[in-house]
Amino acid sequence: MNVSVAPTSVGLSQARPISIAVLAMGGQGGGVLVDWIVALAERRGWFAQSTSVPGVAQRTGATIYYIEMIAPDPSRPGRSPVLSLMPAPGKVDIVIGAELMEAGRAMLRGLVSPDRTLLIGSSHRSLAVVEKTAPGDGTADAAQVYDAANVAANRFIAFDMAEIADATGSVVSSVLFGALAGSGALPFAVEDFEATIRAAGVGVDASLRAFTAGRERAIATLKQDPKIKPAAKPPLAKRFPTLAPIGHAGYDALVARAQRLPVESHGIVAAGLRRVVDFQDVAYGSEYLDRLEAMPRDAIGLLQAFAKYLAVAMAYDDVIRVADLKTRAGRFDRVRREVRAGDDQVLAVTEFFHPRIEEMAGMLPRRLGERLERSEWIARLIDRGRKLRTTAPSAFLLLYCIAGLRRFRRGSLRHAREMRHLDDWAQRVGKFASGDIALATAVCEARRLVGGYSDTHSRGESKFDKVMRASERLAGRPDAAEWVQRLTKVALKDADGTGLDGALRTVETLFEDA
Repeated sequence: MNVSVAPTSVGLSQARPISIAVLAMGGQGGGVLVDWIVALAERRGWFAQSTSVPGVAQRTGATIYYIEMIAPDPSRPGRSPVLSLMPAPGKVDIVIGAELMEAGRAMLRGLVSPDRTLLIGSSHRSLAVVEKTAPGDGTADAAQVYDAANVAANRFIAFDMAEIADATGSVVSSVLFGALAGSGALPFAVEDFEATIRAAGVGVDASLRAFTAGRERAIATLKQDPKIKPAAKPPLAKRFPTLAPIGHAGYDALVARAQRLPVESHGIVAAGLRRVVDFQDVAYGSEYLDRLEAMPRDAIGLLQAFAKYLAVAMAYDDVIRVADLKTRAGRFDRVRREVRAGDDQVLAVTEFFHPRIEEMAGMLPRRLGERLERSEWIARLIDRGRKLRTTAPSAFLLLYCIAGLRRFRRGSLRHAREMRHLDDWAQRVGKFASGDIALATAVCEARRLVGGYSDTHSRGESKFDKVMRASERLAGRPDAAEWVQRLTKVALKDADGTGLDGALRTVETLFEDA
């Protein structure tokens, strides 16, 4: 049976070209989707043309594909149309975003218009570089994209296509193709879509499963009242490991100690304990619990915040940690899965390093490391970028040996500095906790400013130290916690520190006016 699909309210006409813009990241099959759409049109005898403009990098800019298609004019046989090479704002009929923020970027570019555009987007998230590198939580607000899409687009179809792709053993592009079919925006039969997938001859069964699921979900979405906004996906609930024995005598003894802490803190304590033990050893986990047990147990919020940021502070990023993570077997298995390398394919992994003399000296004993830091010629020798192929024996063994220095970490210069900095912070939290729980909690959470590696760590630590000095000045004021929280937020968004310095000058005026 030949099932025809009626056009939607987008109002596409075969008398003019149908324009489609696809925004996709590397690895999502955007090129395959575009090839399918072009092949679909040509299968029905239409003229179709596609172009693409690659992004700057895989997550700093998606590739923008553009398709124009038009039915042949029976009154002018033998004549070919001239189709556009680029999408024009306000003149795109269908926009497809392979990830939610790509749909948002399409709106920012003006490709989505309320009188014309059908917007199809997957609601899943693949965090952009700017979201991952932002201090603290840099995740963009997905709800804002939903709100904007319901205003900017004529119709909006959105659901988690990555979830469907995983469930069907396919990729997002297959689900997007199904959503396009289910939208009714193109005047082609479902059989034409399916025949296009079969003609491609690659992963046909899985692609058809994903296509069907995407099509059915799109049809169900369009049956909803258009006044009802698609519900934004709720943020993922934080999932903590269970505070339970694992069969290791030393670790299980730590678990028994931790279980005496308030039950509300068990989840975050379990995560923190696992992190610090993995970073160093069971004895280091005991130090973690020693510090936790010194905190007031009746202030659950403070205890949870301290458990979280104490683990982050104790499991700092150093050269030894980086080498350890890069030589773990699980990492190579994960990389092979992500690049979809076959068992018969050779995988080469190249690491890019640019260590400073501070990182190299930090691995050494304190006095020797301090002497090395003062050497200018060694600094010039070290301060060069390097590429190491960790799938090659020589580079792997080098990093593996560096990772083995973990047993000597406690005697290193870097560890001495980190513990001194951590002690100052923990003592300040304990001091404030005796009189102002809110201020102590704010000081705990300010620790999110410190993180990363190399220059990033140095900049964050400098900002953190400024906020800590301000907290000492603010102690005793009823709004001290609010001010520390405000300073922390400013510091998180302030790349060069000028905004934080301005906020700190405002704090100083509080005491001058007083």
